[in-house]
Amino acid sequence: MRPLHTMKLVVLAASLLTAPTWARAQEDSVRSSPVTTATLKSLLAAFNAHDLDAIMGYFAEDCVLLMPRGPEPEGRRLVGKSAVREGLASRFAGLPDVHYGDDQHWVAGNLGVSTWLLTGTTKAGEQVRVRGVDLLEFRDGRVTKKDSYWKIVAK
Repeated sequence: MRPLHTMKLVVLAASLLTAPTWARAQEDSVRSSPVTTATLKSLLAAFNAHDLDAIMGYFAEDCVLLMPRGPEPEGRRLVGKSAVREGLASRFAGLPDVHYGDDQHWVAGNLGVSTWLLTGTTKAGEQVRVRGVDLLEFRDGRVTKKDSYWKIVAK
């Protein structure tokens, strides 16, 4: 049987081996900046620059994007960074001069809301001008879900 002080050392050594993982997780959580209205404004600026790399830097690997148009009541559901990037690229292709302006932003914990006026021109030359809102969910400072809604403009 091992002496008590040896058993205490074994327990201490085992706890030290697992502590760095816990400490890293806590440190990463603290290091990740809290979501603020500045975060939402910066994300919108990346959208206005049509900078897919910058936009995707805000998204978590397992992100979900719910586009306003699609085959289901929730719109078109895109899951994962690759699918979200592809979906956003199609938005920029369909509205090459798309711009989000007249924006307002709110944050409550890990939830964010951005309202905006989308303007742009389709490839067919049709002018688009529509109010919309994004409902965003964050984890560790990254977007996990972006749910977009547009007003329906009757012509």
